[in-house]
Amino acid sequence: MPTHTLEENGTHSMASVQSLTTSVHQRLADALSAALPDAAPADPLLRRSDRADFQANGILALAKKQKANPRELATKVVEGIDAPELLKDVEVSGPGFLNITVTDRAITETLAARAADGDRLGVPLKDAPGTTVIDYAQPNVAKEMHVGHLRSAVIGDALRGMLDFTGEKTVGRHHIGDWGTQFGMLIQYLIENPDELAPETDTDGEQAISNLNRVYKASRAVFDADEEFKERARRRVVALQSGDEETLALWQRFVDESKVYFYSVFEKLDMEIRDEEIVGESAYNDMMAETARLLEESGVAVRSEGALVVFFDDIKGKDDKPVPLIVQKADGGFGYAASDLSAIRNRVFEVGATTLLYVVDVRQSLHFRMVFETARRAGWLNDDVTAHNMGYGTVLGADGKPFKTRAGETVRLEDLLDEAVQRAAEVVREKAQDLTEDEIQERAAQVGIGAVKYADLSTSPSRDYKFDLDQMVSLNGDTSVYLQYAYARIQSILRKAGDARPAAHPELALAPAERGLGLHLDAFGDTVFEAAAEYAPHKLAAYLYQLASLYTTFYDKCPVLKADTEEQKENRLFLCDLTARTLHRGMALLGIRTPERL
Repeated sequence: MPTHTLEENGTHSMASVQSLTTSVHQRLADALSAALPDAAPADPLLRRSDRADFQANGILALAKKQKANPRELATKVVEGIDAPELLKDVEVSGPGFLNITVTDRAITETLAARAADGDRLGVPLKDAPGTTVIDYAQPNVAKEMHVGHLRSAVIGDALRGMLDFTGEKTVGRHHIGDWGTQFGMLIQYLIENPDELAPETDTDGEQAISNLNRVYKASRAVFDADEEFKERARRRVVALQSGDEETLALWQRFVDESKVYFYSVFEKLDMEIRDEEIVGESAYNDMMAETARLLEESGVAVRSEGALVVFFDDIKGKDDKPVPLIVQKADGGFGYAASDLSAIRNRVFEVGATTLLYVVDVRQSLHFRMVFETARRAGWLNDDVTAHNMGYGTVLGADGKPFKTRAGETVRLEDLLDEAVQRAAEVVREKAQDLTEDEIQERAAQVGIGAVKYADLSTSPSRDYKFDLDQMVSLNGDTSVYLQYAYARIQSILRKAGDARPAAHPELALAPAERGLGLHLDAFGDTVFEAAAEYAPHKLAAYLYQLASLYTTFYDKCPVLKADTEEQKENRLFLCDLTARTLHRGMALLGIRTPERL
């Protein structure tokens, strides 16, 4: 089973918990509005701070706007705050900054409320959730998946996990390459060379795709060398598009065999791909003529040299001439633009999407910019229905160059995943104390695949990143293995605690390391919402890495099982337990597992 499901993430919160950041912000905003009624509502610009728990910087700008003395205004605001249960100290600093320290009781009580809220950890659902269609994980029929397919799948899956958790309804779309010229080429070659695809390999997805891949390469070689074959292949595309039975039957076989293979790869990636969400280019074939007609009748697209195109004043080519989007070619054929525009119509008007999110290679950014603008001009996209392109960067080798095999070919994704699991097995075996070989192999899959996913997700999607397995499976540094070991270590402590149970004690004073960990735990919900709203899984990854780091500091400085008093032991076990649950939930949103023992 995958790490997160709609059912699990969509469960309603018992009681959402207001974060300390929100509580402090509210008190300051009220005091600011009382001090400056003309400026209401006023934003105190609250930030986490190294000098105190929070710093408010908004008074300087407000004072300047109101022609007031910022330090005097800051003092007036402090005098207007009455929240002893929440605020321990509010100090005016410099020209009018506020340094704010919250009470230990407020930290512990807020965390206790989070802990009481099951899997949601007090995180509220969005006020007005919509429906987001996420276009991700788009392999090509009859071709093996390579390292270039990794990012779309991993980023898209993480975005679904995060958005689902905030209450958004997500619908997956895997716009697989299953239509077009290459299928005319492939089918025509097999009709002329019928023995090439034997033996029949329905049960083995990997063997089937290897056969198809080999035949694809052979057909491409003939297509490039033989003009007569090229013409026959083009006629076969027309036969496919017009529904010829023999052609469709062969095409369907390619699609079915490819799907078996896709599922095997996605299973290795620990991702759930639903059959009804695989909606390839072929699904929009019957809509394309109508899409072209609607665009031409509305004047959005015009005829130019026999083709139907859309021009853009601000998009120009090398010779400074406008680059058009070709909706329909001069010979009447349709390309990617027509299927992408038809997909938008389907997703908006049939699926009911309020947001369209495309996780595609950054090199397709210009294409999607033109497609989205065309859809806006046609009225299919507007202020209420928006589209976003999550262009992602390239996977590089450890040498910083595009990732290739020694022979210069693209790396097969399955080979990469197998090697990651193998490396992880070495790390787990070295550390394992009481695990059987079967358990080591099971953990190795979770650690290896987690390492690959985290390395991708901890990098901003738009940036290139280096695929370095040695670094990915390292126990040191910003890796998923470091986070998984932090989680497993906490589970070990909780097991060793015996009869002592985690329990919050708001009456206790907190050590600095306890405060730091507690304040960070409280920021989980705010971080998830920010990362989901910005389509930025790397922000959640950074939060989780800092959580594990703060836990390490806490563990080093605050004895848990040998605490001074029974209450202190229970309170520290409580911090351990909530840290583990937050790590588990956060990693699951990214699609990464957290083994109980390592």
